[in-house]
Amino acid sequence: MSCSVHVRAFRDLLDGEGIVEDVERIVAYTTDQRQLFTGSTLAVLKPATTQQVADIVRLAARHSIGIVPQGGNTSYCGGATPDASGRQMIVSLERMDRIREVDPVSMSISVDAGAILKNVQDAAAAAGLLLPLSLGAEGSCRIGGNIGTNAGGLSVVRYGMTRDLLLGIEAVLADGTVVSDMRKLRKNNTGYDVKQCFVGSEGTLGIVTGAVLRLAPLPTRRATAWLKLANGAPLAELLALVRRESSDLLTTFEFMAARAIALATDAMTDPPSLGAGSAGAVLVEFASSSRHLDLDQLMEAVLAEVIEAGWIEDALLAQSGSQRAAMWRLRETIPEGEKRRNGSIKHDISVPLSSIQRFLDLAGSQMRSYDADLELSVYGHVGDGNLHYNVLVPPDVDRLEFTKRIESSLSLQLYDTAAALGGTFSAEHGVGRFKKHLLERYGDVGRIAAMRRIKAAFDPADIMNAGAVVRPLGEKSVC
Repeated sequence: MSCSVHVRAFRDLLDGEGIVEDVERIVAYTTDQRQLFTGSTLAVLKPATTQQVADIVRLAARHSIGIVPQGGNTSYCGGATPDASGRQMIVSLERMDRIREVDPVSMSISVDAGAILKNVQDAAAAAGLLLPLSLGAEGSCRIGGNIGTNAGGLSVVRYGMTRDLLLGIEAVLADGTVVSDMRKLRKNNTGYDVKQCFVGSEGTLGIVTGAVLRLAPLPTRRATAWLKLANGAPLAELLALVRRESSDLLTTFEFMAARAIALATDAMTDPPSLGAGSAGAVLVEFASSSRHLDLDQLMEAVLAEVIEAGWIEDALLAQSGSQRAAMWRLRETIPEGEKRRNGSIKHDISVPLSSIQRFLDLAGSQMRSYDADLELSVYGHVGDGNLHYNVLVPPDVDRLEFTKRIESSLSLQLYDTAAALGGTFSAEHGVGRFKKHLLERYGDVGRIAAMRRIKAAFDPADIMNAGAVVRPLGEKSVC
């Protein structure tokens, strides 16, 4: 069957809005979020229902056409980008964006997989509830992609990853079978927890079309503080003290090095005068829905302890919503600051909390030995052991060439250090296409073998996002 006949067959399944064939429009779907790679596709398919997704997959399987599921196309690892062969069709879930149900009693929300995260947050908030998943791309990323990458974000320290919020799922398997398990149950001990297979799978096992997510009480009170860290401040011990003394009301513990703060400040038209201590700064936030807790008083008591311990040079407790917003705006502008500085090579490091300072010390030494003139932007969700250890691309240097050089040399040294400390090269960004070789290098042999067998069981013809995450059975490693 020719390419044009293939496209016509898919066009017959969808209405006029359900397929994109214009070359200029397609580029937005075939280029990864960081613009490191552009793949090729015959067309972008945009189903509006789960049944249309199933019909698309059955037709693709019949003609051995690859499928690349895509949500908001915000992957940092090329996980939603087709390869260059032109033999893969993108299936965009952007038209499947309904909020199906908000259940305040069960404290759950049921949605299409193409629903934008921010819209789901807003729907929960309108019912007086909180969807705890929160990340920088929430205005454009979609729930299916959040599930596919097991997205983390800003509140993991209290609420966990996407995996911890997922109650039910609807998905289409590689033969067009629909898995319909959209139940709101907290307890369901009836065999394999199939929904969890799709978490972190990045579209390699099937296409998630719907999800039921766990909600929490909507916080009505917050206490937010900006801590300027003293030289030698032990991050892990500081976190442990704050968690213990706040009785687990801690929702945020965000570390920022001074250079990262400066980048964000430079990118803002009206930056707040917050600054950093000798060792950077930490944004700490408590939240509660109780009318009976004085969170500001609690925060003041906790800050008194850390000041007495000599771990912080100064602290600012937000006195208004605008002050709190300014603190968050500075934290959230760091990626934009990096981009304006010519970009960065991103290292999404995860290490045990007890090893964070050790990693920072060893990685800093490796950086200086590699090239003392390189600059870093270091920040992250230290409350859950995640550091974004980003190497800034020097001005007037070709970003793509510099990225290739660093990722083939210094990056591996940094990942070696993380692995030696019991950590990993990907805390929340996933594996996608760009980091598959790293999974081969650092992954446990038995675990990778299990992943390959799961892939073969779910997708024996390897049509679902082939080339991402894991090699199919029978394909040899190139490492």
